[in-house]
Amino acid sequence: MNYTAHGKPSKIPQIIRSEIKDRYTHKNKGSEHMDSKQLIDLYEDIKAVTNKMVITAQNGEWDNLVQLEQKCRQLTDELIRNEAKISLSHELQQRKIEIIHQVLDDDAKIRSITEPWMKKLQDILCTNERKRNLQQAYVSSNIY
Repeated sequence: MNYTAHGKPSKIPQIIRSEIKDRYTHKNKGSEHMDSKQLIDLYEDIKAVTNKMVITAQNGEWDNLVQLEQKCRQLTDELIRNEAKISLSHELQQRKIEIIHQVLDDDAKIRSITEPWMKKLQDILCTNERKRNLQQAYVSSNIY
């Protein structure tokens, strides 16, 4: 089971898996496949999610960022499962490259926001741990 940042069970990945399957695949004599247009749409959806992630990170909406990251991961998994099976025209290949560059730019922006925040959080946790250890050492030394 997946959990939100607050430790509550999350149904989002299950919903996303169903939504992805319905959107990017269709039945063809009992088998499922994705065409080049659907593949580019999938890249576009990843780009849209990473753009939302930038805005969410800028606003400090960490729970929403976690949910968007889960959605992005689901889309990426779908991409990995299908991309090798699909040939793209030169034009679509160029569009794919443009989208990838935009996603990488978004990723860099997200990291520039979250990494300092994570470092600050880590420093706070380490400081609290040092305080707790110091208090325990002080209490232990006063027992005798």
